[in-house]
Amino acid sequence: MIQVYINGENADVQLEGEKTAGDVLRSFELTCEENGAAVIGIAIDGRQITAENFDEAASQALTDSTKFEFSVVTRQSVQEAFSGISALFDRLSEKMENVPMDLQTGKNREAAEAIKELADSIERFCRIAALASLFPDTFSDLTIDTKNFSEFFADFSKVLLEFEDALQKNDSVLIGDLSEYEICPRLQMISGFLKKI
Repeated sequence: MIQVYINGENADVQLEGEKTAGDVLRSFELTCEENGAAVIGIAIDGRQITAENFDEAASQALTDSTKFEFSVVTRQSVQEAFSGISALFDRLSEKMENVPMDLQTGKNREAAEAIKELADSIERFCRIAALASLFPDTFSDLTIDTKNFSEFFADFSKVLLEFEDALQKNDSVLIGDLSEYEICPRLQMISGFLKKI
């Protein structure tokens, strides 16, 4: 009997005439689509399946010991993750608004922590946004400040590059200005956008 694990959990799966790994993969993909889920990783018998080895793996005949491991994300989990990021960006926008005052009053540690949190949060947001792209029916028509998602982030990326440059040059005036007038409002826009999802 084949073994199927979904996100590390053993799943009780009954075969319905599947003879090859490809049959199981197609069947599982259909089940995911019906349940608002998407596959983001596959391993068969401990071997990661990639675009390069997919056809070869799909043609593999099933044996009693074939083991499938699927990493799956659901539409609902993406929405929940966006909700958590929304609250995080609300808090972070306040911290970024305070960066100029922190720098002027010698609270460099607080400013540095806010900047590190900004970098970590944007990276996390981008990972979730990449997962959201797996559900175009739900997430494709979203706009932030009248711009589509990619336009907004292309614009924001320029601000973040300028901010990174200011940090490297230790330009506290520019760091403060960008924090308060460019980054903070954009974080608030993202947070507002995420609340609508």
